[in-house]
Amino acid sequence: GGRNPLQDNDLEEVEPTLLGNRASKIIVVLSLFCMMFCLAEPMELRIGRLEGARGPLAMSYAGALQSLLQHVRETTLANVVPEPVDIKDFSDERLMTLPFVYANFADRSDWTFSEAEKNNLKGYLERGGFLFIDAGITASFLRGVHGAGQHHSYAEWDATPELKEAFKDIFPNEQFQVLKRSDPLFKAFYAGLPDTSLLPDSVRSYTEQEKWPDGTYSTVVLKINGRVAVMTTPIIAMGWGRNAAGQWISRIQFRILEDTQGLTEYVKNASYSGERFEAVREDGGKDVIYCQSEATPSWNHEPSGKTRIFKYYSSPEISDFAHEFYTRLGTNIVVYALTR
Repeated sequence: GGRNPLQDNDLEEVEPTLLGNRASKIIVVLSLFCMMFCLAEPMELRIGRLEGARGPLAMSYAGALQSLLQHVRETTLANVVPEPVDIKDFSDERLMTLPFVYANFADRSDWTFSEAEKNNLKGYLERGGFLFIDAGITASFLRGVHGAGQHHSYAEWDATPELKEAFKDIFPNEQFQVLKRSDPLFKAFYAGLPDTSLLPDSVRSYTEQEKWPDGTYSTVVLKINGRVAVMTTPIIAMGWGRNAAGQWISRIQFRILEDTQGLTEYVKNASYSGERFEAVREDGGKDVIYCQSEATPSWNHEPSGKTRIFKYYSSPEISDFAHEFYTRLGTNIVVYALTR
């Protein structure tokens, strides 16, 4: 049979080219190797922080975020810059360059957004930005005392009314929802609780079973296009800050609920002169909290009908444990935001 000149020409052109480009192949391989080597050093990431009207020196836990970001930088592959980029409000044009923004609810006195903020924040969140609002969950019995929500955390599962109203103006069809304890957030980098062996028995049992089971925490989120875009919790920054000597700045004590024999029956007929508040549980039920002094709960009446009293425990071991927990949780939030 005859030979196809076109096929012959193809072979004559292709074969010498493959053989003659061996040097080119080596260059390509070396280039890829160089690219991989260059990418071995992760790109630096800048984290934003809402400064508020009072300026950085007047912020709540002013050095806490830097302390957390330094920990994230040292323990994970997230190459974050410890010094945050401070923005006065959400209209700042730099917002679009920040993959993660931290805000402490107390650092902004009015959560009513301007039109410029609404437009900028809407675009930021729709394009993949992540906003964490610390202390955006503040139980009702803490709201009447200025600053109480900065020093007391309580596991309520509902955002403050101000936040719900503010984001409703931007995303009228979305609302804050409970983040389940099974969510990947709580295993984004650290999983489970720090070592509980040094805690007193009653504190350890309550912490493991009710307070922070498996390293979880009361969290609600706002999802945009199916993605977690806004997250808020009770205060956690109080557990981050270290001084120049590497020591924790604050002292943290635990508040736990304990059974007292006969209390449930006793309070049914007891007179009471303090205030009463409701707090939303994870399952949507409501606890009724009785306070005999401001921002200090005395006992809790649960949907099951049981009544338990609040007791407070303090020790260096409890404080160190709480700091480690909050630092691990903060690390998980940062890693979660940057990797989803």
